[in-house]
Amino acid sequence: MIRKTLAGLFGLVWATSASADWAVNMPQGVTELSAETYDLHMMAFWVCTAIGILVFGVMIIALFKHRKSVGHTPAKFSHSTAAEIGWTAIPVLILIVMAVPAAETMIKIEDTRNPDVSIVVTGYQWKWHYKYQDQDLAFYSTLARPSLEARQLGSAIDPFAVDNYLLDVDNPLVVPVGAKVRILLTSNDVLHAWWIPELAIKKDAIPGIINEVWFRAEQVGTYRGQCAELCGKDHGYMPVVVEVVEADDFENWVAAQGGSVEALASTQ
Repeated sequence: MIRKTLAGLFGLVWATSASADWAVNMPQGVTELSAETYDLHMMAFWVCTAIGILVFGVMIIALFKHRKSVGHTPAKFSHSTAAEIGWTAIPVLILIVMAVPAAETMIKIEDTRNPDVSIVVTGYQWKWHYKYQDQDLAFYSTLARPSLEARQLGSAIDPFAVDNYLLDVDNPLVVPVGAKVRILLTSNDVLHAWWIPELAIKKDAIPGIINEVWFRAEQVGTYRGQCAELCGKDHGYMPVVVEVVEADDFENWVAAQGGSVEALASTQ
């Protein structure tokens, strides 16, 4: 029984590698905010690491050097005012050092003013709808057909043979590099979440509520994410794909889709 359970757990862990690469740390991303978020994360990580080494180091040394077997006896005092001031003041200072840059980044994250491109993103069971407010352009984005066919029961298609299995779509979101893109996020049915790790974005799509978030991608490329809120039986099959292209390529793409290039030019 134990061997079957362990084999099942191993199989489950192995299967996850079909849709996601293993990563020890969060990605640094391709935006200014993602880099700042990564730096904040690493600062908190190393502060916590130093505190853990210090605290557990002192505990281990005390356990070995002051044990009863070597003749030590318990100290007979009720408290130490200096120690109490120290272990109160030091954490407060650490929290202030960590909170100030975190607050500055949080303010930047919420500043969606003066965007170059505004896009309304609506979550559905189980797809995304994108509407470019200034380009008179809208479309649905659903799971790409190769992944859709491979996920079917009895398809006999090896998921490992499918590029970007469960992480590819038929119509990706296309944005220009270096442009401030504002996302107006909502849902048409249940809770969803728009999550793209490389852009440091994870925002809930809530029915009847519009959430705002923005990003400015600094590198051309394709960035993939997923719905990160359990939204029904096909929750795992509504990926997010954002293609960042050069400004000229974006204008050509908008024109090819039948959108308004003039409206785009007026925002630049």
